[in-house]
Amino acid sequence: MSFKKNIENRKKNYSLGIIGGGQLALMLTEAAKNRGLQVCVQTKSSSDPAGLKADYVIEADPLQIKGNESLINECEKIIFENEWIKIDKLNLIDTKNIFIPSLDAIKPLVDRISQKKLIDSINIPCPKWISIKDLKILPEEEIKNWSFPLMAKSNKGGYDGKGNKKIKTKEELDYFLTEIDADEWLIEEWIDYENELALVGSRDHNGKIRVFPIVETFQSNHVCDWVLSPASTDYDLNLFALNIFSSIVNQLNYVGVLGIEFFYGVNGLLINEIAPRTHNSAHFSIEACSSSQFDQYVCISSGIKPPEIKMNCEGAIMINLLGLKNNFPTSIETRIKMLSEIDGSNLHLYGKSQETLGRKMAHITFLLKGKTHLERYDESKEILSKVRDIWPSPNP
Repeated sequence: MSFKKNIENRKKNYSLGIIGGGQLALMLTEAAKNRGLQVCVQTKSSSDPAGLKADYVIEADPLQIKGNESLINECEKIIFENEWIKIDKLNLIDTKNIFIPSLDAIKPLVDRISQKKLIDSINIPCPKWISIKDLKILPEEEIKNWSFPLMAKSNKGGYDGKGNKKIKTKEELDYFLTEIDADEWLIEEWIDYENELALVGSRDHNGKIRVFPIVETFQSNHVCDWVLSPASTDYDLNLFALNIFSSIVNQLNYVGVLGIEFFYGVNGLLINEIAPRTHNSAHFSIEACSSSQFDQYVCISSGIKPPEIKMNCEGAIMINLLGLKNNFPTSIETRIKMLSEIDGSNLHLYGKSQETLGRKMAHITFLLKGKTHLERYDESKEILSKVRDIWPSPNP
């Protein structure tokens, strides 16, 4: 079924426009529809995940400015699926402060180097870093102050382990520097950590901050495999993370939803990255909380007072379901059926037409009953085993 509608027949105004059409845009669209809002999505194809649920689709690359102009003409407010946007070009057409968050607020967060500069400017702890451009002019004796291994990261577009490279030796570093564009990469010190944590929250137009529980994320080959909420963190750590979140959103006068990824270990709590959008680590909130991360973003953008965020259960596990090899013995239809038959399963299919290796196809959430973190962790491991017996991770 095609959702591309004749321009003469469609409404001229939509409550909400979304730049992007992937699974995050899909879940934002679902949240908006639950609030009775009409949604217009700008994405390459009306068959993209969000296009299947939106009221109207502007079929254009999300980076295409003509498409952005059409979205502005049709929508009261516009939100972002991800941070891969052209700020300077959008500034030329943003005459009504239509974007949530504002372009000024999101600008320092759209690439890793500007993120690092922001974090340093407000004295928030993060791994030691240097841009490749600055590294190339660093005296040799100062380079010796950097111990190996190092982590190289692309300045833009990196996610799920993409755009990251481990540099093990000085020789590897020298070769790497000859292969890349110095403006597009940075180097970080290697961090040995005990846990990867994440905090997602919102800030409304009045400056009110609401946060979801801190979660622990479990990675497989640099890709998030599953998430446990809440994490086993003490009061002081929770307060410190909340202070970091508040410092960032207040400094930027940021309105919307934002996620922060942390390393935690002997070096304390360090920011890994900031995501100026909804985040994979908070998908559990759809079932486990009084208001999901998508509902928060939709409400804030549409002038609806966001509900307070409360867990409506003891905890939750969210498991990512990634595409498997073409020759995997069980079809995706069979896997979906088997997963849906597990007691307590909440399966979210992204509606992607083709299963390819490593592609995010769906996620599944279970509410937990354990009263202690250890009980919930053990419960989660049992659930994870059941799910992975049916739909294994392609990143063992």
